[in-house]
Amino acid sequence: MGYLIAVCVLVVISYLFNVYQKNGRRLPPGPWGLPIIGHLHMLGDLPHRNLQKLAKKYGPIMHIRFGFFPAVVVSSPEAAELVLKTHDTVFASRPKIQTSDLMSSGLSNLAFAQYGPEWRNVRKLCSKLLLSSATIESMNSMRKVYVMNLVRDLIHASSQGNVVDVSEKVKSLMVDMTFGMIIGPGNDARPGFKSSIKDIFRLAAAFNIADYVPFVGALDLQGLIRKMKVVSKRLDRFLEDIIDEHAQHAGEPKENDRDFIDIMLSAMSAEEQHLDRDTIKAIIIDMIAGAKDTSATAMEWAFSDLLRHPRVMKLVQSELESVVGLNRMVEDSDLMKLEYLDLVIKESMRLHPIAPLLLPHESREDITINGYFIPKNSRIIVNAWAIGHDQHVWSDNVDEFNPERFFGATMDFKGNDLRFIPFGSGRRGCPGTLLGLRVVRLVIAQLVHCFNWELPNGMSPLDLDMNEKFGLTLARTIPILAIPTLRLNIDKP
Repeated sequence: MGYLIAVCVLVVISYLFNVYQKNGRRLPPGPWGLPIIGHLHMLGDLPHRNLQKLAKKYGPIMHIRFGFFPAVVVSSPEAAELVLKTHDTVFASRPKIQTSDLMSSGLSNLAFAQYGPEWRNVRKLCSKLLLSSATIESMNSMRKVYVMNLVRDLIHASSQGNVVDVSEKVKSLMVDMTFGMIIGPGNDARPGFKSSIKDIFRLAAAFNIADYVPFVGALDLQGLIRKMKVVSKRLDRFLEDIIDEHAQHAGEPKENDRDFIDIMLSAMSAEEQHLDRDTIKAIIIDMIAGAKDTSATAMEWAFSDLLRHPRVMKLVQSELESVVGLNRMVEDSDLMKLEYLDLVIKESMRLHPIAPLLLPHESREDITINGYFIPKNSRIIVNAWAIGHDQHVWSDNVDEFNPERFFGATMDFKGNDLRFIPFGSGRRGCPGTLLGLRVVRLVIAQLVHCFNWELPNGMSPLDLDMNEKFGLTLARTIPILAIPTLRLNIDKP
């Protein structure tokens, strides 16, 4: 009898917690949660899809709990505009994640830092020095070398009639290109460096119960903090050595091949920005995290969509023939002329957003929106996948790949129109959008311009597996395998 009473009390408390906050102010609607864990059990393997199903029942502003922390899930363009534009400053912070503090030198970076003067200074620095149009242009020749190496490998595979793991090729390209732009070509070859990068991202992405039930944080029940400290120290030594070598060669002629560390050290010595070593290391890790997997994932999905839709592939190739011709590879200067390719990438990112759930925001103060009370320190989850699959926005054929739906639309990649936010929007929108798009456009254009592609073993395009798995990015479940045939009038690039 006592057990039954205890259960009933917990259910009542859980109900009241889900409906009312202090002073009787009403929270957004949402499902009943369980004591302690809240709604974590409802997320499943594909949280973006499961949260969309819940939002269809409870509405586009929905209240749930991640353990002890209240959270609000936003699932429509109108609701996203309230959070990311109208009340942007209220929701501009990030929740403090235990492992991220160790990964990024006390949160002195872009992605995870809480909102404030330090974060604003780092973002200004990155936007002005590292991710500006001028810096991106200055690295064109470096990126071209990596892409040409990929094309050479594919030409060799084409001459042999080999099946190519396109996913592996694209990921390898992005690893090399990312490290080359950020820490300089060859520095990633240091024994143990790449494995340290993999380890730290794997630990940062792991489910950590302390992020949801804070009183167990000091116990480190899963051993994540202990492991993170070991990996962080190892990675810190690598980064110190790389920065030291850059500093030793500072001032030497390197204008056309300067990497991000060169640029930051130059600004540091000129006292153009308030920079210290910890900030430089945090930015390096942040930039690697933001570029390596995200661009490769976007390329995989766009290429998958083209393989699955031969009509669209032919239209892209026709545009490339018209703009570039068949006697040379695609150059950076060609990209702005490839309007239909741009529609293809937009449609692919609508269907398969790199981050289906945008990085969580945190409310900095109590606020009421649409009549619902959202308490201070609530976690705000914007379901970009649900917005991209909202049939009220995109019509009944919302799950079909149709680049023409963007024809004549004013939606860009900057998040100005909240119907399309693959890189987020507002103050916490991705500052690397310009660089990421440049790389994705260049690689996809090169793959479909230089080669025709055939699926192996007589596979039909409709048989191509398009299943997804949730992680740091929304990745494909299985790699893309295809056979290239050279279509350009060149022997070698």
